[in-house]
Amino acid sequence: MRNMEFFASFKCHVYAYRHNREKMNTNNIKPQKMRNHVRKKLLLAMAAIAVQAAAIAQVSDWRGPDRTGIFNETGLMKQWPADGPAKLWEVTGIGTGYSTVTPAPEALYITGRKETDDVLTSLSYDGKKNWEIAYGKAWDRTYPETRSTPTWVDGMIYLVSGQGEIVCVSAKGEKVWSVNHFQKYGASAPRFGISESPVYVDGKIVVTPGGPKAAMVAFDAKTGRVVWETESVNEGAEYVNPLLVQHGGKKIIITILNKTIIGVNSADGRILWKVNYAGMQSAGLRVNHTITPIYRDGHVFITSGYDHVAIKLKLSPDGTSAEVVWKNSDIDTHHGGVVLIGNHLFGSTYQSNTMGQWSCVDWNTGKTVWTSPWHNKGSVIAADGMLYLFEEKSGHVGLARPSAEKLEVVSEFRLPTKSEGPYWAHPVIDKGRLYVRHGDYLAVFNIRN
Repeated sequence: MRNMEFFASFKCHVYAYRHNREKMNTNNIKPQKMRNHVRKKLLLAMAAIAVQAAAIAQVSDWRGPDRTGIFNETGLMKQWPADGPAKLWEVTGIGTGYSTVTPAPEALYITGRKETDDVLTSLSYDGKKNWEIAYGKAWDRTYPETRSTPTWVDGMIYLVSGQGEIVCVSAKGEKVWSVNHFQKYGASAPRFGISESPVYVDGKIVVTPGGPKAAMVAFDAKTGRVVWETESVNEGAEYVNPLLVQHGGKKIIITILNKTIIGVNSADGRILWKVNYAGMQSAGLRVNHTITPIYRDGHVFITSGYDHVAIKLKLSPDGTSAEVVWKNSDIDTHHGGVVLIGNHLFGSTYQSNTMGQWSCVDWNTGKTVWTSPWHNKGSVIAADGMLYLFEEKSGHVGLARPSAEKLEVVSEFRLPTKSEGPYWAHPVIDKGRLYVRHGDYLAVFNIRN
């Protein structure tokens, strides 16, 4: 979305330049005068573009650019050696967690649980530890491992602890500000603690406490001061990392609360629309929403595990309402994410807490194209025209073609067992490297040709 903003501005300036040039030609303005005028206009346009480009923040966070799960990489291998791609380095001691690594220009950042604290670790690109800082209290009940993936913005790191502290940390490892927004807004954490990675938009850090006072809150990224609060919908937060989209002249933040999907105007915190997701489901289904929505061309895809029906929404042209286009009962992804490649959605299905398959659904029609087993369910990302699967039970990593015919895994290997627990952390790709995490262990592989 950030690239879209820049190029939209560029196109506007080019259009204005061409319009002025044509107008001067029509009015028979002298060539030298015309050239000077055009040169001045062009320089002003270029200066305006440069200012806007400088104002657009650099952001690195959950599931890559715009949280799509699709990483902008090229020149990657289309098939791996029999024993997998070459391992560049590995590290332990980062703390136990299901969060993913966040690459930034100066370092890699990753969170983990150590004793009773959530800890942020900064690593160099060759795996050496730069520093670590305890940034908040870890979740202390079921599955207490850290979940929040760092959101990096122009040299600052934003995180949420398992018990609700939103924290800003500098690239030097110094805490800049913190607020326990769950306490501030009288909210209760869901049963597995807090998983949210904050959304950055226009100088604001946005999080979702839910509860009786506000569904969503925006803090000033520099100071931690409250900028706006939405109304409450009287529902608790879930485990969803919200999605920021640009539609209808608005920047809209989309997330799922306990029962309701909401779209929030990022400028002022006004809830633009609500969709009753619970009302579409069978009675008695377990509720643990985890999947970041997917957006394309005014449409939003929502899914959840535990046999929930997946849906595609269509937003109104001005972004103030949403209606259901189709429903699908097969692609009920537990917590491994979904990617949209071409006109097909790829993700895993839920059969039980420890078992599932893989599925492909047509984006336009909502029809299931195929469902297929491969070790077990898990997480999926994509890069350079290929899918990367990470199976959650035994740690198999697969490279697959995004085929609409069948699940076509062309290569696979198994991550070494050097930690404990399920393999729930989503992989990350950056600069030709594949980052795979399991608990307290992080491994980095070369996947570039």
